[in-house]
Amino acid sequence: MFERFAADARDIVRGAAEHSRRAGAATVGEEHMLTALLDAQGTPAALALATLGFVAHRDEVAGALDRARRRGGVSEADQAALADLGIDVDEIVARVERVHGEGALAVAPRRRRTWPFGGRSTAGPFTAGAKAVLEKSLREALERGDKHIGGEHILLALTSRPGVVADLLAEHGVTRMTVLRALAPQAQAG
Repeated sequence: MFERFAADARDIVRGAAEHSRRAGAATVGEEHMLTALLDAQGTPAALALATLGFVAHRDEVAGALDRARRRGGVSEADQAALADLGIDVDEIVARVERVHGEGALAVAPRRRRTWPFGGRSTAGPFTAGAKAVLEKSLREALERGDKHIGGEHILLALTSRPGVVADLLAEHGVTRMTVLRALAPQAQAG
């Protein structure tokens, strides 16, 4: 599948692995893909995110991703739903951290992995969610009649997967439909 990735999509995958490595994460997840998308410039995905005003929220997004990571990947929407059931996620996290140390729910041991584009990577393996995003990006490209997978397909896939990243994107008005609308003028110009 990786042979179908355009240069910008390869950069996003490499950037996600780099963000994972810098964060000390054991795996490369959807949140690392989102962060790598925010690094991109001049690509259809970057232009769509800028059009939707998402880039202006970069620091807020980073904070929300850090909070979700500390909670073991529980999104704010899930946290609110659990609170309705009388479950205080912050209290659970605090108890776990008192016993096992700060960030206990967020960090797992690292290991070297083979990199999908050849060579070795110090980044951990891709999470099941990240793999599903890459697979969904292929389906997005095929649905749109594109021969290569670009960053815009990764962005569309991220909006479609349930979880922290999709919730965060939607919270800022970045949904599959708004991304498609933001991409439309680019497709007409190209």
